[in-house]
Amino acid sequence: MNADTNSRARRRSTPDSHTFSTRPYDLVKEFVVALTVVSLLTVIFSAVFSSPDEKAVTMADWANAAPSDVVATAAGELAGTTASATYGPPYNNNADGQTLLGIPLQKWGGVRVPVDSQSLVLQPLRGAAQAATNPVLARDLRAWESASPTQQGTWANNYVDALAKAPSGDPSQVSQGDYGPVPAMASQFLGLARSGSLEGSLTSSGNFYGGNPTRALLLLSDGAYLENQARAQQLGGDQWGMMNETGNYPGQPWMWLYTFWYQVPPFSVSANADALVWGLMMALTLVLIGLPFIPGLRSIPRLIPVHRLIWRNYYRTHPRT
Repeated sequence: MNADTNSRARRRSTPDSHTFSTRPYDLVKEFVVALTVVSLLTVIFSAVFSSPDEKAVTMADWANAAPSDVVATAAGELAGTTASATYGPPYNNNADGQTLLGIPLQKWGGVRVPVDSQSLVLQPLRGAAQAATNPVLARDLRAWESASPTQQGTWANNYVDALAKAPSGDPSQVSQGDYGPVPAMASQFLGLARSGSLEGSLTSSGNFYGGNPTRALLLLSDGAYLENQARAQQLGGDQWGMMNETGNYPGQPWMWLYTFWYQVPPFSVSANADALVWGLMMALTLVLIGLPFIPGLRSIPRLIPVHRLIWRNYYRTHPRT
């Protein structure tokens, strides 16, 4: 036995040496089994508990289901009377927007996404007039653009009022009046919506890929059809809105504290509800952050020791002195 062998034997026999049992372990097999089980459970739970995949509302759906609403919305955009046209920042300066304690938060934010409500109608019509031989549409557009802003407003507002008085808002039953080219333009606009070409025109981002849906969504929300679809799915603001998913499916539970305030006065009846709720949530967040430093509130865990019930095993062996 040489010196190296004797040295190894002495190390094995020393009191400080340790031996451990070993067994073969297949890490790849473990990973594959875990992945398979998790994948199967995901598929099963998705089939049983997943929320419904509702079809997106398109301009063509809107035009086919509620053509009168499309015509009324187009006239409202030309008149500047729709919700987006009178919203204010970040789209335009037509209103100061919501305030919080007199502070014009919306106005201070400024117009960061400028949207001209008339362009939501005129841009698609101009594109249609240029892309196809449509002398009637081109003539109507020239008549509109050659008129003064006052005359344009008179035509559009007259037609909006006439549609509101017509039975069921049917454009075919509007009484005679001074509407200029507005009825013909609104009718052409309805045709574009039905053909499906309206979305592409409004979502254009100035490059090959049209990826900005802001203007299309504003136009769609200015009509009544989208809101009616939302309310039918219990998604209206007074129906807890984004707290719910469609039908009877549960929504996002972490949103309840935020959406709760919209259901109670004074928030439910205030025109500044968004700003007021945001301010309240910021105040509650500051209270939560400062909880360890606020006298009285920081004593709640000591006065109501729920934590001792949760950690009862620890406190059983570590009695409080």
